[in-house]
Amino acid sequence: MPEESQKLVKIPSSVTVKKFSDILSLPVSRVITELMKNKIIATINEEIDFETASIIAQDLGFNTEEEIQNSESEIITLEKLIEICKKEKEGDKIIESRSPVVTILGHVDHGKTTLLDTIRKTSVAAKEAGGITQHIRAYQVKKKGQWITFVDTPGHEAFSAMRERGVSIADIAVLVVAADDGVRPQTKEVISYLKEKKIPVIVAINKIDKPEANLMRVKQELADNGIVIEEWGGDVICAEISAKKGLGIDEILENILLVAEVEDFKADFKRDGLSVVLESHLDPQKGPVATVLVKTGNLKVGQDIIAGSSSGRIRKMEDFAGKNLQIAEPSTPVTIMGFGSVPKVNDVLQVVSRKSISQIRSQSNESNSLKTKKNQDLSDDNVKRLKIVMKSDVQGSLEAIEQILSTIKSEEVAVQYVGTGVGNITESDVKIAESAEAVIFGFNVVVTPVAKRLSEGAQVEIKTYNIIYELVEEVKKMLSNLLPVEVIRTDLGILKVLAIFKNGKREMIVGGRVSEGKMIKGENIEIKREGEIVGKGKLSNLQQNKNNTQEVNQGNECGVTFEGGTKIKEGDNLICYREEEKKRKL
Repeated sequence: MPEESQKLVKIPSSVTVKKFSDILSLPVSRVITELMKNKIIATINEEIDFETASIIAQDLGFNTEEEIQNSESEIITLEKLIEICKKEKEGDKIIESRSPVVTILGHVDHGKTTLLDTIRKTSVAAKEAGGITQHIRAYQVKKKGQWITFVDTPGHEAFSAMRERGVSIADIAVLVVAADDGVRPQTKEVISYLKEKKIPVIVAINKIDKPEANLMRVKQELADNGIVIEEWGGDVICAEISAKKGLGIDEILENILLVAEVEDFKADFKRDGLSVVLESHLDPQKGPVATVLVKTGNLKVGQDIIAGSSSGRIRKMEDFAGKNLQIAEPSTPVTIMGFGSVPKVNDVLQVVSRKSISQIRSQSNESNSLKTKKNQDLSDDNVKRLKIVMKSDVQGSLEAIEQILSTIKSEEVAVQYVGTGVGNITESDVKIAESAEAVIFGFNVVVTPVAKRLSEGAQVEIKTYNIIYELVEEVKKMLSNLLPVEVIRTDLGILKVLAIFKNGKREMIVGGRVSEGKMIKGENIEIKREGEIVGKGKLSNLQQNKNNTQEVNQGNECGVTFEGGTKIKEGDNLICYREEEKKRKL
């Protein structure tokens, strides 16, 4: 079909076969036949991704483009947003008081999520895979008629970037320290963030009900790390709590309101909203979904928005409880639907006019080229590479996985990302993995039926997990399998050759005395002559007093059958040794 006569069709990022046939105005049977020609088996109600649909459409004589195009505008960074908010407070413009944004920080398993859970009277910790917070989550509670916004961040070492982001967007930090465990590595890391950002801190010493609780030790360790509580003459408020038993929770909330009153957090309620993307994912039914925190201004349903390389129109907004909102004011965490693609965590969402959104795809392409360049750095022939396609439910998880895998240091093996992305594993991921001979890893995602069938035919391995550390351990295991085995040598004994009894082409029988250790049948032999190793072979048989035996100890004479290409001479020393291969670990 001539190029000029080809019809242009717009195809969404994911589409059912039935909908796809409607877009092309062709019978479903013809579309399915074309899919089968491309070795893709999909039923009428199954979804295919844009890449697959685009290939099929072009084979059928259509030009294609994505239904929602990304575009370019001047993008506000998180740092710039923080500066904007600071200038608003210091400027002459009339601004109003807003609710405080509080982040819960501390070491893993010190009770951060349980504290938030107790405050909200729900059960978050129990729902977390492995009992560890793996996403940033935002909620609101009311105390004395005033709203408080809480942002919960992970405590495990893998999530340091997410914790730092939590600090960046917060007004007040509640530092949770377990009374029975004290200041731990992630606690120290958080303290350094708080000092750098100069954020007001409230210390919550948790688990005071435990028999091993040692409050004085915890307070001393905090002081040693620069957090001096009021009781010790400092300026940091401290509450002693038991999140599990609900002790001291009211005190924490009252302390937050007290700090908020002193700090007097404000924002411009009249301007268009500026928000930070806390989390994002691709929902099979709702499409791209982002949880954002409004820092200043108002967000309204129907507004055109942009966040990094993603753009769209706010189709629906929900608060933390799932209630529909028409307007979201400063300090409000909201879930937004209406993006054309999944925005990245830490992107700033801003309201824009349709005319100002143009050519943002180039920024995305630039980012991808950087990713490719990073992979090209692994082209050293001496480095064995584990090629993977990584798919995750949300951007934050993807970021955390990449962060922890980057800490694996080896000069012999490395991870090479063939592709990364947010959303379920589709047939395009399988095709990429097949062409690159890569393994697909999925975190909190599912494999589409089409992708599953395609992977089985293409023999592409897909591994899915819902606990991040299990995924990381599997990657480490696969990297370890690429390492050359370690050969461990154990010297067993030395025999002094006294006589040559048989001299064959590949076999010799010699006699001698064991001067050190013992000679063992079936082990390796090195021939040492005048201080140098002149040959190697195998000790295939051993005799003592003309009887076959398994081993002969020091001081005894014996006959040795040697297999090897080197000729043994009288006076040589035969070194008997064992070699064992041991798998190495990272």
